[in-house]
Amino acid sequence: MTTFPPRRVPHKRVLNTGSGPYDRGKLHPAFHGGNWNEIRLDIDARVAPDLVGSVTDMRAFAPDASFDAIWSSHNVEHLHAHEVLPTFREFVRVLRPDGFALITCPDLQAVAQLVAEGKMDQTVYVSPAGPITPLDMMFGHIASIAAGNHFMAHNTGFTAERLGRTGLDAGFHEVRIGKGRFYDIWALALMPAADLGQIAPLFRETDQFDLMRWR
Repeated sequence: MTTFPPRRVPHKRVLNTGSGPYDRGKLHPAFHGGNWNEIRLDIDARVAPDLVGSVTDMRAFAPDASFDAIWSSHNVEHLHAHEVLPTFREFVRVLRPDGFALITCPDLQAVAQLVAEGKMDQTVYVSPAGPITPLDMMFGHIASIAAGNHFMAHNTGFTAERLGRTGLDAGFHEVRIGKGRFYDIWALALMPAADLGQIAPLFRETDQFDLMRWR
């Protein structure tokens, strides 16, 4: 009987933008499967990323349609307001036609509610970096900035509506929005040929992206 070697599963590439120091645990579980290769991008060379540069213009190191997915965790709020749309257009450019971007950042609408309740400088949850206040979520992690890491400053912010609309304006075919447990919002931004039926199983049942849908 003729036997054949097992069929190899093609590797996929996920671009981790604003990755910070290497920590496999910070990569979303959707990308922990054996066929995902993480490429780390950061503007700070001290964290030893695979690629050093800014998400605002990745043409020097990221060709068109060169990634299957983008993982952007608490990165886009560090942009200046005028850099947001160009960055999202860069996401579209470097993604393959069936790719997707998974983006999370603070939810300024939820943070504003905390401020309205008089909790601006109160700890509302504890992260691996330490206690987090609404001030941290609005302007950047105060302790990190005080220690000299000025890349941690926040220069813009997002509500669910702004995040969804920006994704569409940049060229994504569809953006699905959800809200997290720590005053954060999530966007699953789909390229035109993305198959939601194949992408959705990558996420846990708790990752709900049906709060808002932008097309």
